[in-house]
Amino acid sequence: MTGLVIKNTGSHYIVLTEDGVERPCLAKGNLRLRGIRSTNPIVVGDHVIIEQSKGQADEEAHYICDILPRRNYIIRRAANLSKESHILAANLDASFLVCTVVAPETSTTFIDRFLATAEAYRVPTELVFNKIDLYTPEDTAYIHELIELYTQIGYPCHKVSATTGEGIAELTQRLSGQITLFSGHSGVGKSTLINRLIPGAELKTGNISLAHFKGMHTTTFSQMLPLPHSNGYLIDTPGIKGFGTLEMRGQEVSHYFPEIFRFSEGCRFNNCTHTHEPGCAVREALEQGSIAPSRYTSYLGILEDEEGNKDRPEYK
Repeated sequence: MTGLVIKNTGSHYIVLTEDGVERPCLAKGNLRLRGIRSTNPIVVGDHVIIEQSKGQADEEAHYICDILPRRNYIIRRAANLSKESHILAANLDASFLVCTVVAPETSTTFIDRFLATAEAYRVPTELVFNKIDLYTPEDTAYIHELIELYTQIGYPCHKVSATTGEGIAELTQRLSGQITLFSGHSGVGKSTLINRLIPGAELKTGNISLAHFKGMHTTTFSQMLPLPHSNGYLIDTPGIKGFGTLEMRGQEVSHYFPEIFRFSEGCRFNNCTHTHEPGCAVREALEQGSIAPSRYTSYLGILEDEEGNKDRPEYK
């Protein structure tokens, strides 16, 4: 029987099977013996094959015995360095990165690493700037700068307040009819935002740590939630502290920064790394202000990661 993984608690899964029934499942042991170098070989959004067999006390139990090919996914370097990767979700129509500029701050480094990974795996991504009701005029001006930067590159941006409801109607329209991953730091208001978008979801929400001005984890597992009045779904995931990239190789990295890739066509050398070579159109565009310094810095940071410095702390 085939089905869709709609909830993952780490060792247990809920699978929506082809007959419309939600079935608790375990992973069959041989799935973990196939060379999958991931903290989570099965993820929300996976299409899987399950089988029924006798479990403990001779009770019927369901096991996931195979994962069908994924069309895309969002992946990051695992915080546990004994593993290589952690997959956030699979088979996505879109991903929305929820950001805040204070309490906590979402850095451009974090945003750029998420966007580059989404580009690498062909997941269309939009940015959601939450908590706009709390910002000072200086914070608001900074958000406008970020929106102008990312909109020009080609990433749609939204300003919302999960508390007041501002911007929620537009966001609801954008989510209709698709499977969308919601991701971001702990404390950016993902759970409160999802509770606004899906009345009755009743996701647990938390407060900001005053000691560090950072969010505290409230979501502890990943799950797929149906949107009301739409055939779309949201995938809610635990907050991310850092976003380490992987599976990007040298010259490929520039392909995942759309504006850098566009200017690279004018470089003198086809294998230009845009770091030191003469006749580099990318560095010329940087000097002329056509590429944002923050984006170029993020590009260089990912290059450093892919040159073998894999044990560095994850970027925040």
